[in-house]
Amino acid sequence: MFQDWAGKIKDKLAGDLPGHLTQLKMAPQNRNMKMPDAETLFKAQKAAVLILLYPHPGDPHLVLMKRTSYPGVHSGQISFPGGKIETADVDERAAALREAEEETGIPSSEVEVLGKLSQLYIPPSNFLVHPFVGILHKRPEFRPDSVEVAALIEVPVAHFLDDNNRKMGEIKVRENLSIQSPYFDVFGEIVWGATAIMLGEFVEILRRK
Repeated sequence: MFQDWAGKIKDKLAGDLPGHLTQLKMAPQNRNMKMPDAETLFKAQKAAVLILLYPHPGDPHLVLMKRTSYPGVHSGQISFPGGKIETADVDERAAALREAEEETGIPSSEVEVLGKLSQLYIPPSNFLVHPFVGILHKRPEFRPDSVEVAALIEVPVAHFLDDNNRKMGEIKVRENLSIQSPYFDVFGEIVWGATAIMLGEFVEILRRK
């Protein structure tokens, strides 16, 4: 059943992606509503993330990671495995798989990439992120990197299809700054910003007939 479900996701990802307008639905209220210009996107730092799907025990799950605390804009936030594209990476896909393996311990050679979501520009860090969707046919044996990963959070995909888990609230960005933003409530953790935006587009794709 998981294989059939994954096949349907692959077909949906092969079509037109929801894109910018869908991304804005989960964006913080202070976010610029315009698409970045081509020069901004060209000069931005490049990153890639992996939305990893797998059965656990039989229901489709995905994994999120809570980042450790560090001096940076994404310290302690919930994210997908991923990171900056390095010069040694063949392409964005290779970067997403490499980063996911380094951070969570999942063997990149075992991941089947189904497709990708719309690229996403993140103004605070000046990153252009390429999100990929991949599957494993069994639950992985995670070996998280203790330097970068405070915790891994396994979430049923159905959790994000339940609108009761999509909320609006005040998010503390840093010591003296809070903003209003939509977010996903994931077992008491607040998933907002870029990760919520990517999840929002993924949910739109899942809901396609």
